[in-house]
Amino acid sequence: MNGGKVWSSVDRGVSADISGVDSRAAPPTQESNRNVITLFDFDEGDGSGSSRKRRNPWIICVVTFAFTFLTILFVMDIALRAGRRTWLKEENAAVDKVFSHLGEPGSIMNGNHTDFLKDVTPKPIHSHNDYWRKVPLFSALQQGCISVEADVWLFEQPERRDHLYVGHDEDSLKPDRTFQSLYIQPLVDILARQNPITDSYNFSSRGVFDVAPNQTLTLLVDVKTAGSETWTKVIEQLEPLRERGWLTHFANGTIHKRPITVVCTGNTPFDLLVQNTTYRDYFFDAPLAKLSDGPYDATNSYYASVSLGGAVGSTWFGSLRGDQVGKIRRQVGEAHAKGLKARYWDLPEWPVTTRNHIWDTLMEEGVDVLNADDIKAAAKREWK
Repeated sequence: MNGGKVWSSVDRGVSADISGVDSRAAPPTQESNRNVITLFDFDEGDGSGSSRKRRNPWIICVVTFAFTFLTILFVMDIALRAGRRTWLKEENAAVDKVFSHLGEPGSIMNGNHTDFLKDVTPKPIHSHNDYWRKVPLFSALQQGCISVEADVWLFEQPERRDHLYVGHDEDSLKPDRTFQSLYIQPLVDILARQNPITDSYNFSSRGVFDVAPNQTLTLLVDVKTAGSETWTKVIEQLEPLRERGWLTHFANGTIHKRPITVVCTGNTPFDLLVQNTTYRDYFFDAPLAKLSDGPYDATNSYYASVSLGGAVGSTWFGSLRGDQVGKIRRQVGEAHAKGLKARYWDLPEWPVTTRNHIWDTLMEEGVDVLNADDIKAAAKREWK
């Protein structure tokens, strides 16, 4: 044998001559009366080399796969960020042509600068994270979005507690980007021009779109800080719209549709929202995947929303499987049965073909509003 370890069993009374060793040189001992296990070491390889060779290709394959996978994720992230920068740049360039007179976001318009809305056709698009845009609200309206989103923050410091700051996270907040300046006051300005007060008529409820004056605009308010305090401040700051009768409201068992429909999500406390049982001019964003868990209906809620991935799982292969589509169909049907509008958020943005396929599938299955970051691309769809 060339090498390795050999175990030898030597029976009692039997002498063994191995490698020239004379067993007679040693007198019998008590040990010879038992089976003796002798270990012979050989200097050369132990035969495990072939085993290592068999394992090495698997290790290489695993490492290669992991590296390739991480590289793909890295490239996808770069492509997604580049794509987002591109469409934001294009969108901002288009917006600049229309809104250059506005200066800083949220400044009040003058003259007839709402003329751009006269030819805009409303589309069932939700401007996700609308505050990212150079001119929030107006960018969305220019594309025909019927729903916009504002993430709001409230702070306890005396110099800050009178304002609701708008932004995705605390680091992105700025003193001039508030709920009032970006959304409430601009909406009051637009609607005041849409509903002028004359000597013969001092009330109307025309919405922001000239071609569809009965279309309500949904203002989705995502409460980011402590629920009860922040939500109370939101309700307080809706007063300029409330006092003019422009908020959709529930009163005496009936929903009265108006130009603006406020929907609260995030840390909004549902129990406080429904506390007033006779009048409400704000509604809840119900959990689409858990509608049976609570008393959600059209009197207290407007949207029923859920993350697409959280509801049906991943879409790694660029399309929705049959069972996933079936789940979407059931969830949308349940929302509609309760009088609510279905919305899915956290949709894939890249590759574009995957995004477009999922957009198409969601709308075909009856989803009421398309959650979009690239609202310009969404607006180019062939809407019926």
